[in-house]
Order: sequence, then structure tokens, then C-alpha cells
Amino acid sequence: MKTKAEELDRKFDAGESIMKYLELTKARRPGHDQRRVNVDFPIWMIESLDREASRLGVPRQSLIKMLIARHLESLGSPAGG
Repeated sequence: MKTKAEELDRKFDAGESIMKYLELTKARRPGHDQRRVNVDFPIWMIESLDREASRLGVPRQSLIKMLIARHLESLGSPAGG
């Protein structure tokens, strides 16, 4: 008799959706806990960020996170930590 986990693995491997079996309201991504920080930017920088965010169709905060993540990855810092 297969365990529930084995059955879910089989469904997933077969390309079936397993979303109905998951409790997503409490799902967390390990290593992706968040902490709020406040950063003061000069107005010219905020305006530039807003133009680029608008061009990409993303919120300013998402753009800032993306740019910082790219820079850290270029330095050899592992993603997520």
C-alpha cells in the first residue's frame, strides 16, 4: 500500500495537478522569511526606479528586490542567503 506522499509523488511525476491536496495558506519557502527594512533614497533615484518599474510592469519594491538580488548573485552570494 502506497503512502500519501508516494501517491502524491506518482501524481506529480505523471504531470497531474496536486494543488487540491495542498494546504497553501500556511505554505512557507525555507530561507525566504522576510524582514522589513527602511531605506532612504534620493528623489532622482526613486524617479528612475519608478520609470524602470513602469517600463517592466512591476511594482517599485519588486524592482528593488530584483536589482539587489542580481547584484548579490554577481558577487557570488548564494540566492536566498
